[in-house]
Amino acid sequence: MADYQWIKQLFAAIDNRDAKAFVKYISAAGTFRFGNMPPVAGRENIEKFVAGFFQSIEAVSHELIDIWEVPEGRVCHGLVSYTRKNGTMLTVPFANVLKGEQKNITEYLIFADTSGLYDQ
Repeated sequence: MADYQWIKQLFAAIDNRDAKAFVKYISAAGTFRFGNMPPVAGRENIEKFVAGFFQSIEAVSHELIDIWEVPEGRVCHGLVSYTRKNGTMLTVPFANVLKGEQKNITEYLIFADTSGLYDQ
């Protein structure tokens, strides 16, 4: 069985809302796409985008259910719970595609329906 400790650490950085720790897993020229938003390119731009998102919520927590290895990287599936600024929660299934290798992710794709995240 493959060692997925680095993926667990990556999700811990996200759940800690630590954009600096998160982008250490992204290659310098990597791209990041959250749902149906436009892709963000470059580690510095990704850090700014992710930090802004983290500031818009009170908390986030991931429950990893499965991790699959594919020829170009990994696919992670689970449940993500967002705590809104007003204290209410939204929990949805997610699938993240991580192209590349540990601390050298060239493309990070998030598939989750977060359309209700900012509903009050």
